[in-house]
Amino acid sequence: MADEVRYDQRGRIALITLNRPEYANAQNSAMTYALDAAFTRAVNDDQVAVLVLAGAGKHFCAGHDIGTPERDADKSFDRQAVLWWDHVGRAGADARYAREMEVYLGMCRRWREIPKPAIAMVHGACIAGGLMLAWVCDLIVAAEDAFFADPVVRMGIPGVEYFAHPWVLGPRFAKEVLFTGGRFTAERAYQLGMVNRVVPRGELETAAFALAEQVAEMPPFGLALAKRAVNQCEDLMGMRPGMDSVFGLHHMAHAHNAEVSGDSLAGLDGRSMKKAAE
Repeated sequence: MADEVRYDQRGRIALITLNRPEYANAQNSAMTYALDAAFTRAVNDDQVAVLVLAGAGKHFCAGHDIGTPERDADKSFDRQAVLWWDHVGRAGADARYAREMEVYLGMCRRWREIPKPAIAMVHGACIAGGLMLAWVCDLIVAAEDAFFADPVVRMGIPGVEYFAHPWVLGPRFAKEVLFTGGRFTAERAYQLGMVNRVVPRGELETAAFALAEQVAEMPPFGLALAKRAVNQCEDLMGMRPGMDSVFGLHHMAHAHNAEVSGDSLAGLDGRSMKKAAE
């Protein structure tokens, strides 16, 4: 497991922590694969009943890494989520499609299917790709200082790769979030049913672990089946095929940007996105 993710076990709970605090835990590929290794370790450990996902430093996760010195979009990793060729050495849309299907959409779908309950413990920023990490968890406990956004429409892209917006936010608020690129609070997320609990920042860890301990009391196979049952119902409500269709739109947007401006992100990076949001 790489340094980008920390793994700690506290009794029956595995605490998995995103560990790039100097970059607000922006997700590069190294973090993605370290996170997958951590999830795999927890799933295969019979002593672990519940996973808690957290972020080191001031923020949970500011999204995908689109500009730090350790951005590794051109680096190859051992692939596990989908059976497709590697993106390295490919050109144009082929490279982007292969990478994002593996590192973003494929990994998130893989993590959603973990048979043990996962709780996201969110504070500070949870932006774009950070939403994806929180949404693949079964429960979300948020600090009062948490805020959420998917601002990628500013790039001309219809939303992040794991497009769960209509199912977790409802269609109308999903459109507002995407159309404006604006932030919404933990309290608003709670009102929408996206977040299970909102607590003061100083009580976040205590509240998340208390919930995890309560869940851990349930029979593990019963939990796995209950989780699978709800996930299957979401998919029957169209989430999986809807996500597939939007993934195509996502990549059409990347290709359009590359053709029109020469850059698949329309010339924007983390700083310019943050400035636009403010």
